[in-house]
Amino acid sequence: MNIEEIVQSKIFTGILSGIAITIVALLIFQAGIMVGHRKAAYSYHFGETYYRTFGRSGDAVRDAFPGELAGGHGAVGRIIKLEPPTIVVEGPDNIEKIITIGDQTIIKRFRDTITVNDLKLEDHIIVIGEPYDTGTINARLIRVMPGDMPPPFLIKLKEQ
Repeated sequence: MNIEEIVQSKIFTGILSGIAITIVALLIFQAGIMVGHRKAAYSYHFGETYYRTFGRSGDAVRDAFPGELAGGHGAVGRIIKLEPPTIVVEGPDNIEKIITIGDQTIIKRFRDTITVNDLKLEDHIIVIGEPYDTGTINARLIRVMPGDMPPPFLIKLKEQ
């Protein structure tokens, strides 16, 4: 057999396909490891800094997330502390998240862009951002919910 016959054989094609599928599977697995590591690092640092921030035991964080890690890319809830550039949001699960507001943060109320000075205590907000290693969230977008009432999905989450 010459090289050309070997390359065109079904066995060679099958082996090559198997190698390609294995490489794709390993790349997907590696992406999952990276995402999981980032989420675990955020939860670890959040729990580690919880006591310094709120004066309570980090055990409250572990108790609030039984069997799961805290999501670090956003927050939903009401503002309970407002000291720009930092705000603290209490979510429907009674967990407080520290949000940092930077120069690039966009804050919206309806269609209007507002500033951090327009935010008030008790405002209900939705935050989308990026987790810091310190356990805080760097806000990219903050959406202020209208009125004094929390959005309906917050009420349902709190009841569960």
